[in-house]
Amino acid sequence: MRGRWPGITLSCDANSAYKLKDADHVVEFDAFDLLMIEQPLWHDDFYYHSMLQKRLQTPICLDESIRNRRDTLAAIEMESCRIINIKLGRVGGFSEAIAVHNAAQERGIPVWCGGMLETGVGRSHNIALSTLENFTLPGDISASARYWVDDIIEPEVTVSLAGEITIPDTAGRGYEVRTDLVERLTVRKETIRALELVV
Repeated sequence: MRGRWPGITLSCDANSAYKLKDADHVVEFDAFDLLMIEQPLWHDDFYYHSMLQKRLQTPICLDESIRNRRDTLAAIEMESCRIINIKLGRVGGFSEAIAVHNAAQERGIPVWCGGMLETGVGRSHNIALSTLENFTLPGDISASARYWVDDIIEPEVTVSLAGEITIPDTAGRGYEVRTDLVERLTVRKETIRALELVV
């Protein structure tokens, strides 16, 4: 691919496929001028990633290793990576995602938003998160039509030929849930009544 398209941005995701004994092989990836190598080693590791990053010109991006702000600070302090992937679902929501973003930004580490095959509701949250200042690298938020015949939000998420998503200027998420479609797709429903607490 690099030989065919020498000027495009390329990265790869190893999904923890390598061990430290493979370092000589991974170092050869430097020849491909990659934006990053995502999560080459163990999902719960900072130490060995730090050792590998010292041998690589290519930035390591940590994904599964980053579960919260504390992990972010540890990874940056140990020089385990030069890029961080933030996934709302992995870190537990907006509060922690923003904390990870801020910690990385304060230390000069760029971030990008990773997707987890969300429906439109989750996708709209990823779009909102990606508007934060330190999201400077391409994310993998895709158009609704990539995975869904009908998404459960309107308008559907669309991606321009330039790879950009127009951010809605309406309040909230900017996308409305299509309750009619949710009802049509529902196979089981359970109602939980709230208890009234009298003090």
